Amino acid sequence: MLTTNQKGLIAENAVVAECIHLNLGVSRPIDDERYDLILDLRPRLLRVQCKWASKHGDVVVARLYSNRRGPNGMITRFYTQDEVDGFAVHCLEIGVSYFLPAEASGRREARLRLGPTRNNQARGIRWAADYEFAAKMRALGAVAQLGERLAGSQ
Repeated sequence: MLTTNQKGLIAENAVVAECIHLNLGVSRPIDDERYDLILDLRPRLLRVQCKWASKHGDVVVARLYSNRRGPNGMITRFYTQDEVDGFAVHCLEIGVSYFLPAEASGRREARLRLGPTRNNQARGIRWAADYEFAAKMRALGAVAQLGERLAGSQ
């Protein structure tokens, strides 16, 4: 069974690999920050917290908080929009990474639906396909700029 640190490292490295595949600039902070990675979208930088996600039926669930042991028990901290610009979530079970914007911060968890609901409800559902990492980076304008940068560097 994997420890929480191992799960975090797997998620973080999967996101780094995804960034490399998309030709995105990616850096790690030197100091102990609330974010794990810095994505260079040129000219914009994004502070990204990486999270492990689990698949429960047709739903991918990621916890959007940190836990650590303190002298009086567990200390739970939620992320704020001042600390992170988004969450990169990786689900090892299906081998897919997702990007959730900072608006998701302050919540206990994010749920992304892979398949239809049993009652065919569609309103208020976060569809996993809408948050796939590459698609969200394209929506932020990163991938379009990357093609220009690639052509200029050759």
